[in-house]
Amino acid sequence: MRDGTLAGSPPLILASASPRRRELLAEIGVSFDVVVADVTEHEEASTDPRVMVAHNAALKAEWVSARHPAATVLGADTTVCVDQHALNKPCDLAEARDMLRRLSGRTHTVFTGIAVRRKCDGLVIDEGVASDVTFKTLDDAIIATYLERVHTLDKAGGYAIQEHADLIVAGYTGSLTNIIGLPVEAVKQILTRCGYLA
Repeated sequence: MRDGTLAGSPPLILASASPRRRELLAEIGVSFDVVVADVTEHEEASTDPRVMVAHNAALKAEWVSARHPAATVLGADTTVCVDQHALNKPCDLAEARDMLRRLSGRTHTVFTGIAVRRKCDGLVIDEGVASDVTFKTLDDAIIATYLERVHTLDKAGGYAIQEHADLIVAGYTGSLTNIIGLPVEAVKQILTRCGYLA
């Protein structure tokens, strides 16, 4: 048990395959397990991004909670939105390149949905966090350099703000950890309410 986890708390499970979420949750200082939900996420680009991430976070949390009813399950989902259009994980480098071109010189919003479920006592918590990111104006050479240095195919919007941001990012407002994939500030508040942090 890591420092910060209160004795007697139910097991905590992160319902996510994301290594970034795993790292961010570990930084909070709570003990947890990882169980990846076997679900099909909703990724229709025209869907309201707030609705999309809330739905997917809940889908993952509920799937794991049904199989681990005594545990507190944390699910999360993140997307990038520009022009009321969600940019999810690119399917290939060509799509990642198109996403970076679309974001070039503009401000977009990163939305994360958080869902907490505990089946045994009916605990349900749903929250959403938004941050804004402004990109530099990117030419094709900068985009090519960025794609050479960063693996972007598992990242919404085709970029990772924590990797070589100096090439593409002019600035951001709001939670940096939300942009990375798990808004630590909001999660800390939730875990305190649930009895995991003093």
